[in-house]
Amino acid sequence: MIYSLTGRYLSAEPNFVVIECGGVGFQCFTSMSTITRLPQQGSTVTLYTYMSVTENAITLYGFSEKTELSCFKMLISVSGIGPKAAISILSTLTPEDVALAVGSGDYKAITRANGVGPKIAQRVVLELKDKFKSMGAPADLPSGVKTGSVSAPNNAAAAISALMVLGCQSSEAAKLVAKLDSTLPTEEIIRLALIEMAKGM
Repeated sequence: MIYSLTGRYLSAEPNFVVIECGGVGFQCFTSMSTITRLPQQGSTVTLYTYMSVTENAITLYGFSEKTELSCFKMLISVSGIGPKAAISILSTLTPEDVALAVGSGDYKAITRANGVGPKIAQRVVLELKDKFKSMGAPADLPSGVKTGSVSAPNNAAAAISALMVLGCQSSEAAKLVAKLDSTLPTEEIIRLALIEMAKGM
């Protein structure tokens, strides 16, 4: 399994980039979010990768941030959600947006992605929420969590649930959030927690 690629950024198309490593150009399918974050072509970049192996093809997916890769993996674990739909979702929503949509049950946010209808979006929310509950995530959260307008305890709970969507264990997420000011908006708690999590990597 290829964990990551570090090499020269050769070119980009609407749904993939080419990274040259050791004289070999690797085609990495990715989101528009990753493409817009990449530096100028010719620069050295690192992408965190996921390799999909099927009967007909071996396909490499790459992302500029580990949180986006974690979210991609969670999305494709949903029945009926393939890599193409996951890439579409991540091209429209940040991993934090996806996490908050799942935590608050806001499936309509996910329908903003191209080719993702209400039924698929509802499936994403329901299946991922069930997974997080089985992992010890907080109970259902009010829809207002995405705006940071609810009470401080709910902001913290929403942040913990969102961090779990991004691949963080429940105990680790709780420790990270406990260090932060729970009166902050949920998005800010998540952002600061991700910074702290990155320091420990």
